[in-house]
Amino acid sequence: MCQLDRNIIVTDSDSVFFPPEWAHQYAVLLAWPYAEGDFSPWLMDVEQTYLLIAAAVSQRQRLIIACHDEKLQQRVERLLDEHGIQADRIALVVLPYNDVWVRDTAPITVDTTDAVRFLNFRFNAWGGKYEHADDASLAGRLHASGVLGSHPIQHIDFVLEGGSLETDGTGTLLTTTRCLLNPNRNPGLNQAQIEQKLKHYLGLNRILWLQHGYTEGDDTDAHIDTLARFAPNGAILYTACDRHDDPLYIELKYMEAELQALRTEDNCPYHLVELPIPGVIASENGERLPATYANFLIINEAVLVPVYDDDPADKLALERIAGCFPDREIIAIPATPLIRQYGSIHCMTMQFPDFQLDG
Repeated sequence: MCQLDRNIIVTDSDSVFFPPEWAHQYAVLLAWPYAEGDFSPWLMDVEQTYLLIAAAVSQRQRLIIACHDEKLQQRVERLLDEHGIQADRIALVVLPYNDVWVRDTAPITVDTTDAVRFLNFRFNAWGGKYEHADDASLAGRLHASGVLGSHPIQHIDFVLEGGSLETDGTGTLLTTTRCLLNPNRNPGLNQAQIEQKLKHYLGLNRILWLQHGYTEGDDTDAHIDTLARFAPNGAILYTACDRHDDPLYIELKYMEAELQALRTEDNCPYHLVELPIPGVIASENGERLPATYANFLIINEAVLVPVYDDDPADKLALERIAGCFPDREIIAIPATPLIRQYGSIHCMTMQFPDFQLDG
């Protein structure tokens, strides 16, 4: 039998459980863009995208919004009120950050035999690419604010970003060698040592590695959340390209072959679902930006899917994601403003599973 019941979440580990994104959630975190940050040239457009996400999340669960300073907090409060977004499920917290990509700077939540635990892995700005002192401190400051409740946080001297991790909730992790084995993350550690750390901290049974696949313009060294995502019932949605003249074509075809060769723990092939790649979106300098539909966010009762003003590809991606999440509303979120800074909906958010995180 090669089908998993989407209502059952199990793990072979009796000490640590790293849940899939479709597990019930307590809250979602985002960090609001600010005028002095990298989104400054497109701030108003980006804020419209943030407001759409804030409305969708707060209708279904708690939303935590980090604000760079008190002035920004006041602006966010005003924008939420002007757009009729109810504040009763929203918590605003003031803390500094360099960038808004909290998928990689917020703590990762696991359940353990003793208690819920927040894991704060070391953040080095995707291999030292950018200034990141405040981003590296975000998880600790967020926890210290009390907004996540009273559960403990564990600080781990190992570079790891949330966007590089994709779990099915049954002890399997999907990730990429380009990122996790990159010497700009944890130099001196080999693949076996990195696997041991991942299994120890995240309660994993096995790790599936993709050696191929990337998106042009991506500065994360091929985060898995731009390429391939688990869905319930043994499905993997993945970025595909059918344009032979596209520079990504060969690498994504190699990645597709790798996915076809993967097997579940029951030795069954995964149900693979192609997501088209949107037409080229270029920066002001003419460089391709890393737009993919795989960067969707699963929340309670819905999936927020990035769309890029590419009607045929947008429509097909929405339909295929809907087929994998028939019990959730599929909500299209215009994400072209986000991709101007090389990320999308999943990159800018972090979910906290419902392990009674209010302490």
